[in-house]
Amino acid sequence: MRRIAFVNEKGGTGKTTLAVHVAAWIARAQKLRVLLVDLDTQGHAGKTLGLDVREIHPNVFDFLTDPSIGLAQVRHATEVPGLSVVPAYKQMAGLAAALGTSSAAAERLRERLDQFASEQDVVVLDGPPSLGLSVTAMLVAATEVVVPVALTYLALDGCAEVARTVERVAEEHHRPGLRVTAVVPMMHRRTALAEAVRERLEAYFPGRVTPPLGINVAIDEAQSHGKTVWDYAPRSRGAQMMTAVAESVWALGGRGGDGDGAGPQPGDAPPG
Repeated sequence: MRRIAFVNEKGGTGKTTLAVHVAAWIARAQKLRVLLVDLDTQGHAGKTLGLDVREIHPNVFDFLTDPSIGLAQVRHATEVPGLSVVPAYKQMAGLAAALGTSSAAAERLRERLDQFASEQDVVVLDGPPSLGLSVTAMLVAATEVVVPVALTYLALDGCAEVARTVERVAEEHHRPGLRVTAVVPMMHRRTALAEAVRERLEAYFPGRVTPPLGINVAIDEAQSHGKTVWDYAPRSRGAQMMTAVAESVWALGGRGGDGDGAGPQPGDAPPG
Protein backbone atom coordinates (compact mmCIF):
# COMPACT_ATOMS: atom_id res chain seq x y z
CA MET A 1 0.00 0.00 0.00
CA ARG A 2 1.25 3.46 -0.86
CA ARG A 3 1.29 6.00 1.94
CA ILE A 4 2.24 9.46 0.73
CA ALA A 5 3.35 12.08 3.26
CA PHE A 6 3.30 15.76 2.29
CA VAL A 7 5.96 17.50 4.35
CA ASN A 8 7.41 20.97 4.63
CA GLU A 9 8.69 22.62 7.79
CA LYS A 10 7.69 26.06 6.52
CA GLY A 11 4.08 27.27 6.46
CA GLY A 12 2.40 28.98 3.55
CA THR A 13 3.70 26.66 0.84
CA GLY A 14 0.31 25.31 -0.21
CA LYS A 15 1.06 21.89 1.26
CA THR A 16 -2.50 21.09 2.34
CA THR A 17 -3.95 22.34 -0.95
CA LEU A 18 -1.59 20.00 -2.75
CA ALA A 19 -2.23 17.01 -0.47
CA VAL A 20 -6.01 17.33 -0.79
CA HIS A 21 -5.92 17.63 -4.57
CA VAL A 22 -3.47 14.78 -5.08
CA ALA A 23 -5.64 12.58 -2.87
CA ALA A 24 -8.74 13.55 -4.87
CA TRP A 25 -6.99 12.97 -8.19
CA ILE A 26 -5.82 9.48 -7.15
CA ALA A 27 -9.33 8.54 -6.05
CA ARG A 28 -10.85 9.70 -9.33
CA ALA A 29 -8.20 8.98 -11.93
CA GLN A 30 -6.94 5.70 -10.47
CA LYS A 31 -10.34 4.64 -9.09
CA LEU A 32 -8.82 3.69 -5.75
CA ARG A 33 -10.00 3.98 -2.17
CA VAL A 34 -8.01 6.90 -0.78
CA LEU A 35 -7.81 7.89 2.87
CA LEU A 36 -6.66 11.44 3.60
CA VAL A 37 -5.37 11.70 7.17
CA ASP A 38 -4.96 15.18 8.66
CA LEU A 39 -2.65 15.66 11.65
CA ASP A 40 -2.63 19.46 11.81
CA THR A 41 -4.34 21.44 14.58
CA GLN A 42 -5.86 23.75 11.97
CA GLY A 43 -7.84 20.93 10.39
CA HIS A 44 -7.58 22.47 6.95
CA ALA A 45 -7.60 19.19 5.02
CA GLY A 46 -11.12 18.48 6.20
CA LYS A 47 -12.23 22.11 5.95
CA THR A 48 -11.21 22.42 2.31
CA LEU A 49 -13.40 19.40 1.53
CA GLY A 50 -16.45 20.89 3.20
CA LEU A 51 -16.28 19.31 6.67
CA ASP A 52 -16.96 21.28 9.85
CA VAL A 53 -14.02 19.81 11.73
CA ARG A 54 -14.86 21.73 14.90
CA GLU A 55 -17.97 19.60 15.40
CA ILE A 56 -16.55 16.19 14.48
CA HIS A 57 -15.86 13.80 17.35
CA PRO A 58 -14.01 11.51 17.55
CA ASN A 59 -11.23 12.63 15.22
CA VAL A 60 -7.63 11.66 14.44
CA PHE A 61 -6.47 12.52 17.96
CA ASP A 62 -8.87 9.95 19.42
CA PHE A 63 -7.86 7.42 16.77
CA LEU A 64 -4.22 7.74 17.83
CA THR A 65 -4.73 7.86 21.59
CA ASP A 66 -7.64 5.47 22.15
CA PRO A 67 -7.17 1.89 20.87
CA SER A 68 -10.92 1.28 21.12
CA ILE A 69 -11.63 3.84 18.38
CA GLY A 70 -11.84 2.17 14.98
CA LEU A 71 -11.20 3.70 11.59
CA ALA A 72 -14.89 3.64 10.69
CA GLN A 73 -15.60 5.98 13.61
CA VAL A 74 -13.24 8.70 12.38
CA ARG A 75 -13.41 8.26 8.61
CA HIS A 76 -15.74 10.64 6.77
CA ALA A 77 -16.84 10.40 3.15
CA THR A 78 -16.42 13.39 0.86
CA GLU A 79 -18.12 14.49 -2.34
CA VAL A 80 -15.20 13.00 -4.26
CA PRO A 81 -15.99 9.34 -5.06
CA GLY A 82 -13.50 7.05 -3.33
CA LEU A 83 -12.00 9.75 -1.10
CA SER A 84 -12.55 9.82 2.66
CA VAL A 85 -10.97 11.98 5.35
CA VAL A 86 -9.86 11.49 8.93
CA PRO A 87 -10.10 15.07 10.23
CA ALA A 88 -8.05 16.83 12.88
CA TYR A 89 -8.52 19.86 15.08
CA LYS A 90 -7.08 21.64 18.11
CA GLN A 91 -6.75 18.45 20.18
CA MET A 92 -3.70 17.48 18.11
CA ALA A 93 -1.71 20.10 20.03
CA GLY A 94 -1.78 17.67 22.96
CA LEU A 95 -0.62 14.59 21.07
CA ALA A 96 2.90 14.53 22.52
CA ALA A 97 1.53 15.00 26.03
CA ALA A 98 -0.90 12.10 25.48
CA LEU A 99 1.53 9.66 23.85
CA GLY A 100 4.95 10.85 24.98
CA THR A 101 7.84 11.36 22.58
CA SER A 102 9.39 7.89 22.52
CA SER A 103 9.95 5.75 19.45
CA ALA A 104 6.78 3.86 20.35
CA ALA A 105 4.78 7.09 20.15
CA ALA A 106 6.18 7.83 16.69
CA GLU A 107 5.15 4.34 15.56
CA ARG A 108 1.53 4.74 16.66
CA LEU A 109 0.14 6.11 13.39
CA ARG A 110 1.77 3.35 11.33
CA GLU A 111 0.49 0.68 13.70
CA ARG A 112 -3.06 2.03 13.64
CA LEU A 113 -3.10 2.31 9.84
CA ASP A 114 -1.73 -1.23 9.58
CA GLN A 115 -4.71 -2.46 11.59
CA PHE A 116 -7.07 -1.25 8.88
CA ALA A 117 -4.83 -1.74 5.84
CA SER A 118 -7.46 -3.77 3.99
CA GLU A 119 -9.93 -0.87 4.10
CA GLN A 120 -8.05 1.53 1.80
CA ASP A 121 -5.72 1.36 -1.18
CA VAL A 122 -3.77 4.59 -0.70
CA VAL A 123 -3.21 6.82 2.33
CA VAL A 124 -2.32 10.50 1.97
CA LEU A 125 -0.87 12.15 5.08
CA ASP A 126 -0.95 15.88 5.78
CA GLY A 127 0.41 17.50 8.92
CA PRO A 128 1.63 20.73 10.48
CA PRO A 129 4.39 22.87 8.94
CA SER A 130 6.84 22.11 11.73
CA LEU A 131 8.92 19.36 13.25
CA GLY A 132 7.40 17.38 16.09
CA LEU A 133 5.68 14.14 16.90
CA SER A 134 2.96 14.50 14.25
CA VAL A 135 5.43 14.94 11.40
CA THR A 136 7.72 12.20 12.68
CA ALA A 137 4.73 9.85 12.93
CA MET A 138 3.77 10.73 9.35
CA LEU A 139 7.24 9.88 8.11
CA VAL A 140 7.38 6.62 10.03
CA ALA A 141 4.03 5.61 8.52
CA ALA A 142 4.85 6.76 4.98
CA THR A 143 6.27 4.86 2.03
CA GLU A 144 7.08 8.04 0.09
CA VAL A 145 7.52 11.75 0.80
CA VAL A 146 6.40 14.72 -1.29
CA VAL A 147 7.91 18.14 -0.56
CA PRO A 148 6.11 21.26 -1.81
CA VAL A 149 8.59 24.11 -2.16
CA ALA A 150 7.75 27.78 -2.65
CA LEU A 151 10.19 29.21 -5.19
CA THR A 152 11.78 31.74 -2.86
CA TYR A 153 15.30 32.58 -1.74
CA LEU A 154 15.30 30.25 1.28
CA ALA A 155 13.54 27.37 -0.50
CA LEU A 156 16.61 25.19 -0.97
CA ASP A 157 17.64 25.57 2.66
CA GLY A 158 14.21 24.40 3.79
CA CYS A 159 14.24 21.55 1.31
CA ALA A 160 17.62 20.42 2.60
CA GLU A 161 16.22 20.37 6.14
CA VAL A 162 13.31 18.18 5.06
CA ALA A 163 15.67 15.79 3.24
CA ARG A 164 17.84 15.47 6.35
CA THR A 165 14.76 14.87 8.51
CA VAL A 166 13.58 12.10 6.20
CA GLU A 167 17.02 10.47 6.30
CA ARG A 168 17.14 10.66 10.09
CA VAL A 169 13.69 9.17 10.57
CA ALA A 170 14.41 6.41 8.04
CA GLU A 171 17.56 5.46 9.95
CA GLU A 172 16.11 5.70 13.46
CA HIS A 173 12.94 3.78 12.62
CA HIS A 174 14.45 1.23 10.22
CA ARG A 175 12.67 2.45 7.10
CA PRO A 176 15.45 2.01 4.50
CA GLY A 177 13.16 2.64 1.51
CA LEU A 178 11.83 5.97 2.78
CA ARG A 179 12.90 8.92 0.66
CA VAL A 180 11.75 12.11 -0.99
CA THR A 181 10.10 10.88 -4.18
CA ALA A 182 8.77 14.19 -5.51
CA VAL A 183 9.47 17.90 -5.08
CA VAL A 184 6.71 20.26 -6.21
CA PRO A 185 7.60 23.87 -7.12
CA MET A 186 4.78 25.96 -5.66
CA MET A 187 3.58 29.54 -6.20
CA HIS A 188 5.47 29.61 -9.47
CA ARG A 189 5.98 32.93 -11.22
CA ARG A 190 8.13 33.60 -14.23
CA THR A 191 10.86 35.55 -12.50
CA ALA A 192 14.62 35.11 -12.72
CA LEU A 193 14.83 34.08 -9.06
CA ALA A 194 12.02 31.53 -9.33
CA GLU A 195 13.61 29.95 -12.38
CA ALA A 196 17.00 29.87 -10.66
CA VAL A 197 15.56 28.12 -7.60
CA ARG A 198 13.72 25.65 -9.80
CA GLU A 199 16.91 24.84 -11.70
CA ARG A 200 18.76 24.23 -8.45
CA LEU A 201 15.98 21.95 -7.23
CA GLU A 202 16.21 19.95 -10.43
CA ALA A 203 19.97 19.66 -9.98
CA TYR A 204 19.66 18.45 -6.38
CA PHE A 205 16.67 16.17 -7.00
CA PRO A 206 17.29 14.88 -10.54
CA GLY A 207 14.19 13.37 -12.07
CA ARG A 208 12.06 14.12 -9.04
CA VAL A 209 10.83 17.67 -9.65
CA THR A 210 7.24 17.89 -10.90
CA PRO A 211 5.74 20.54 -13.18
CA PRO A 212 5.28 23.80 -11.25
CA LEU A 213 2.04 24.93 -9.66
CA GLY A 214 1.44 28.64 -10.08
CA ILE A 215 -0.73 30.94 -8.00
CA ASN A 216 -4.28 30.51 -9.24
CA VAL A 217 -7.55 32.16 -8.22
CA ALA A 218 -9.73 29.19 -9.19
CA ILE A 219 -7.88 26.89 -6.79
CA ASP A 220 -8.28 29.36 -3.92
CA GLU A 221 -11.96 29.95 -4.70
CA ALA A 222 -12.63 26.20 -4.90
CA GLN A 223 -11.32 25.69 -1.38
CA SER A 224 -13.53 28.45 -0.02
CA HIS A 225 -16.50 26.46 -1.36
CA GLY A 226 -15.29 23.15 0.11
CA LYS A 227 -14.50 21.74 -3.33
CA THR A 228 -11.55 20.66 -5.42
CA VAL A 229 -10.65 22.82 -8.39
CA TRP A 230 -11.89 20.06 -10.73
CA ASP A 231 -15.36 20.26 -9.18
CA TYR A 232 -15.42 24.06 -9.01
CA ALA A 233 -13.71 25.09 -12.26
CA PRO A 234 -12.83 22.00 -14.29
CA ARG A 235 -11.78 23.93 -17.41
CA SER A 236 -9.62 26.44 -15.57
CA ARG A 237 -5.88 26.86 -15.84
CA GLY A 238 -5.70 25.86 -12.17
CA ALA A 239 -7.36 22.52 -12.91
CA GLN A 240 -4.91 21.88 -15.74
CA MET A 241 -1.87 22.71 -13.59
CA MET A 242 -3.11 20.61 -10.69
CA THR A 243 -3.74 17.62 -12.94
CA ALA A 244 -0.19 17.78 -14.30
CA VAL A 245 1.27 17.95 -10.79
CA ALA A 246 -0.90 15.11 -9.43
CA GLU A 247 -0.05 12.87 -12.38
CA SER A 248 3.65 13.52 -11.82
CA VAL A 249 3.51 12.89 -8.05
CA TRP A 250 1.72 9.59 -8.65
CA ALA A 251 4.15 8.47 -11.35
CA LEU A 252 7.29 9.44 -9.42
CA GLY A 253 6.19 7.64 -6.28
CA GLY A 254 5.35 4.55 -8.30
CA ARG A 255 8.91 4.18 -9.56
CA GLY A 256 9.77 2.35 -6.35
CA GLY A 257 12.56 4.64 -5.20
CA ASP A 258 14.82 4.45 -8.25
CA GLY A 259 17.30 7.19 -9.05
CA ASP A 260 20.64 8.16 -7.58
CA GLY A 261 19.28 9.43 -4.28
CA ALA A 262 20.92 12.82 -4.71
CA GLY A 263 19.51 15.65 -2.65
CA PRO A 264 20.52 18.86 -0.92
CA GLN A 265 23.52 18.39 1.32
CA PRO A 266 24.42 20.18 4.55
CA GLY A 267 26.02 23.50 3.74
CA ASP A 268 24.42 23.87 0.33
CA ALA A 269 23.20 27.43 -0.14
CA PRO A 270 20.17 28.64 -2.07
CA PRO A 271 20.82 30.66 -5.19
CA GLY A 272 21.36 34.34 -4.68
